[in-house]
Amino acid sequence: MTGGVAFPQGGDGSPAFLLCLVHEIVSGNVATGTAHVNVVFKKDCTDLVRRISLFTHLLEEIRDFGPSDHYHHHDYDHASSSSTSSWSTDLAVVLQATKRLLPVASAYHSNNSSDGAAKRISFQFQCVTWKLEKALGKIPYDQFQISEEVQEQVSLVRAQLTRATERYGSLNSRKIFNALSQLLEKECGSMNHKISAKLDNNPENCGPQRHGADQVTGILERVKSSSTSSEVCLLNEIDSKGQENVATNGTEEIKKLDALVIPDDFLCPISLELMRDAVIVATGQTYERSYIQRWIDCGNATCPKTQQKLENLSLTPNYVLRSLINQWCAKHNIEQPSGLANGRLKKSDGSFRDVSGDMAAIRALVCKLSSRCLEERSAAVAEIRSLSKRSTDNRILIADAGAIPVLVNLLTTDDVSLQEHAVTSILNLSIFENNKSLIMLAGAIPSIVQVLRAGSMEARENAAATLFSLSLADENKIIIGASGAIPALVDLLQHGSTRGKKDAATALFNLCIYQRNKGRAVRAGIITALLKMLTDSRNCMVDEALTILSVLASNHDAKAAIVKAGTIPVLVDLLRTGLPRNKENAAAILLSLCKRDTENLACISRLGAAMPLTELTKSGTERAKRKATSLLEHLGRLKQI
Repeated sequence: MTGGVAFPQGGDGSPAFLLCLVHEIVSGNVATGTAHVNVVFKKDCTDLVRRISLFTHLLEEIRDFGPSDHYHHHDYDHASSSSTSSWSTDLAVVLQATKRLLPVASAYHSNNSSDGAAKRISFQFQCVTWKLEKALGKIPYDQFQISEEVQEQVSLVRAQLTRATERYGSLNSRKIFNALSQLLEKECGSMNHKISAKLDNNPENCGPQRHGADQVTGILERVKSSSTSSEVCLLNEIDSKGQENVATNGTEEIKKLDALVIPDDFLCPISLELMRDAVIVATGQTYERSYIQRWIDCGNATCPKTQQKLENLSLTPNYVLRSLINQWCAKHNIEQPSGLANGRLKKSDGSFRDVSGDMAAIRALVCKLSSRCLEERSAAVAEIRSLSKRSTDNRILIADAGAIPVLVNLLTTDDVSLQEHAVTSILNLSIFENNKSLIMLAGAIPSIVQVLRAGSMEARENAAATLFSLSLADENKIIIGASGAIPALVDLLQHGSTRGKKDAATALFNLCIYQRNKGRAVRAGIITALLKMLTDSRNCMVDEALTILSVLASNHDAKAAIVKAGTIPVLVDLLRTGLPRNKENAAAILLSLCKRDTENLACISRLGAAMPLTELTKSGTERAKRKATSLLEHLGRLKQI
């Protein structure tokens, strides 16, 4: 069988398994415990359980739409199957995290609502809420023929989750975090003990597997609280850097993790999930990189576990703890997200190949990136650019060697060649999905935007292409849009080389899918630039201009700017003379402009749009026929007024 969307029956990515998790959270031991939750977290628990209960109808419809139904739809390929695996795995991970979080919140009985443990638990609610909304956003609803009623319900839940995530960063956080200036080490220590006891007493954490955790306890206390140079030196012996979270492992890894008891010291204190990219903060405590980075990005300047003020915000990889986690994963046959473990890299056929020699060579190159000798740095970054272009395996190994933060630092160099090589290397590395989060966590966006503004033309082109690659992740669209990238992209669209204009157009199209970025693009003058592209006699970027306009036209400010710029006559002319794809997009844009706007309808009527629209209903693409028919119906109603 080829194509289609299939779940492993009974596996962790299956709708049946997800439904089981939802039922356990809503009606099982986890949910029933929320009735006695301390007042600080009672609302958090009940709201979270209530929202998760609404997943039931969605998962039932997905379950009832069995795999056999999918195989009759030929337009679903392997990519669709991968997408399905991604959302179901993500949802399984976050539901399991919720199962772990709710009893922890239930166990919290302190009368002091402003202590460090309260802040950490509240942040855990924020992370779980954020990840739930993200997982729901990945579901391919059309593939499962989800009913409109359920889709509306899911949209409502997503909106609630989004508002809740924002509230945790503002209103609710203030309520809990008012008095966090004091160091409450005693309370934190007590709470850590309570949390550990709660996790140990949880039925899902009981069993003979606990024996494996005890063997490493003695080492862990030293490892998790230490960031000495001797540990960093172990980079040459131990390098098994993980990626963002368990979600990318696939359903088999989720199944194994759910069956195993993960040693408490391997769990991130924030997310309560197995750490894959363990890093040490200034206080010596260890966290999963993505979660501590999000904690810091929310404006926190204290250590979540100790509540000590962080003297600096640097994050140092904890290679010793990563090694212990990797050894534990290898022992229990848990694969790393990148497919890299103990110097071996997983191949597409499932077998492994030894890459220890490649890893050593790449680490040596990465070390040279920080050399004081300009020639040595230049040679190293040029080689990394070349290697990162060749294969996915190289992209994994280069990121694993810690090259990304160093390359980001090189973006600000005054050396033109060095900057070009650095930004192109980052572009190549971003092609591998797991590297996108590492690039974002390295704080690359401001430097990439600066290259986009002031670099050489080649550097600007590749900076634009990098922003496009990173913006494929929805959460990155927001960050990139807020960074000032859009005006720089519009400038490249207007004044760049042919390739630069195309790179800018692609990035702008993807960024403008996010509603707020549409307004930013309009304010940056994108409409004028697009109109110029439409009327260019060389006719080389009409497709790109129309595609971006079709996305912008749903925005109120963009619609007004499009009309004010005198774009309607150009669009009507394209209905007559454009290529089939151009006619289709022109009709779509005109429909957006003319819906509920009699003035614009009258304008296209005066311009004689009815005749080319009628022709389009007969000879256009299927989408063009629909848009043209709808426009003609609006014109017909206009005549009756």
